[in-house]
Amino acid sequence: MSVPLRPSALLAAPLLVLALLLTGCASGPAPVRTPVAAPGQGAPGPESDAASVLRASPSAEPTPSPAEIPGLGPQTRAEIPEEARQAFVVTGEDEDANRSSAVLYSREDPAEGWAAVAGPWDAHNGMAGWTDHHVAGDLRSPKGVYSLTDAGGRLPDPGALLPYDEQPRFAVDGEGFFGEPLEGSFDYVVAINYNRVEGVTPLDRDRPLGPERGGGIWIHVDHGGPTQGCVSVPQERMEELLRTLDPELKPVIVMGDADSLGR
Repeated sequence: MSVPLRPSALLAAPLLVLALLLTGCASGPAPVRTPVAAPGQGAPGPESDAASVLRASPSAEPTPSPAEIPGLGPQTRAEIPEEARQAFVVTGEDEDANRSSAVLYSREDPAEGWAAVAGPWDAHNGMAGWTDHHVAGDLRSPKGVYSLTDAGGRLPDPGALLPYDEQPRFAVDGEGFFGEPLEGSFDYVVAINYNRVEGVTPLDRDRPLGPERGGGIWIHVDHGGPTQGCVSVPQERMEELLRTLDPELKPVIVMGDADSLGR
């Protein structure tokens, strides 16, 4: 005797067939989809091309700053004219000392900055040291930055690049502060453009600031002792300086005690 099918069984068969038809195209497991990780969670996805380039490219090297003259502070450096390519730096031991050290610097390439080309040389300055306000007879050398445009001396021109005035009037005699002979001190000189007119012999006595402010401040041959206010270096160094200072390079002298120059 046959058992009649219940209505629920009659409906189940067509549904089973339909389910098999819908899933029959999948021959394996469903593809795994890469989860998108939230920031800070899980492994990041592939980098973009731009990010890969940035990661692979080395960081750019910083451009080095031009070299500065050692021992000079920002205030002193600011006084050096932009067009100056030579600087004769005379640094006193202290404000009341009469012994100094001199170094010649050159700035051939402004992008590279300053480089020492001669020195250090032993030097002397004023007997009483240095001053911000030089007056006649104070026995102090004026601090500051001054141009160098004119030279001369008792001896023939040793090959100076600056205009050179050979004159017997540069002869000097007598004794220095320590009894040392002054003879030959002005065999070679370079005028420091403090209270003088540029472009004339160092012997010129015109004083734009007035005679009370002194004058005749030179770089000259050292006589073994302090000066009245000038700067002095040995004779062979004077010859070297005269053959090196070039008017095309707008040379200057930077002079003063170490503390003042460091400001």
